[in-house]
Amino acid sequence: GLHALIVKQGDKLLFEHYGEGTDEIWGRPLGMVRFGPDILHDIRSVSKSVVALVYGIALAAGKVPPPEANLYHQFPEYRELGEHSGHDRLTIHHALSMTLGLDWEEIAISYDDPRNSDTQMELSPDRLRFVLERPAVEAPGVKWRYCGGATALLGRLIEKGSGETLLAYSKRVLFDPLGFGAAEWTVGHDGEARADSGLRLLPRDMAKLGELVLAGGAWQGKRVVPAEWITRITTPVVA
Repeated sequence: GLHALIVKQGDKLLFEHYGEGTDEIWGRPLGMVRFGPDILHDIRSVSKSVVALVYGIALAAGKVPPPEANLYHQFPEYRELGEHSGHDRLTIHHALSMTLGLDWEEIAISYDDPRNSDTQMELSPDRLRFVLERPAVEAPGVKWRYCGGATALLGRLIEKGSGETLLAYSKRVLFDPLGFGAAEWTVGHDGEARADSGLRLLPRDMAKLGELVLAGGAWQGKRVVPAEWITRITTPVVA
């Protein structure tokens, strides 16, 4: 069932293996696939880490608000939701660190179960409203709670600030500078990119992402992601 395995040391590709197995494109079965270096792979929740990297690039370019900014103020069309108890203190930092304190469960409940929060978000006619209207169940910044909805909010902020789709902006500021091959970002029924789980990349390009982070955000001597941002997103926020 192993799809792909890449081993690199520095700039050297030491080992590369591709197998055969079942695959899908975000819920659409592809059947049995013989993988190879040019076959895109669903990276699912690794998409969240890519969004975090892209947000840091956009922040340095002045296209998205800083982590300390009030979260609900960035979504004026849902401003009234920010007046609910526990929502007024939420910042973008809480979305980046998944410490929103909102009622959200997508770990203990299968994604095939309609009670799963992420599944409900995808089925909702307005995914952002679905996320922002979740009731607060604990103080923000206290507990980590896995939340694809948090990444959906960040994806929208990137698109709004850049004036581009999430895929187009990611290609321009991250994928192209690293010399990526093909890439796709699936969208939901509403046409919105599935920021938290919809990215499809080539295995060799996924290895490049690891190299980028290990190098503190630099690639072949050029700065791609601010070093301080790499430090921030790889530093624990809560115990």
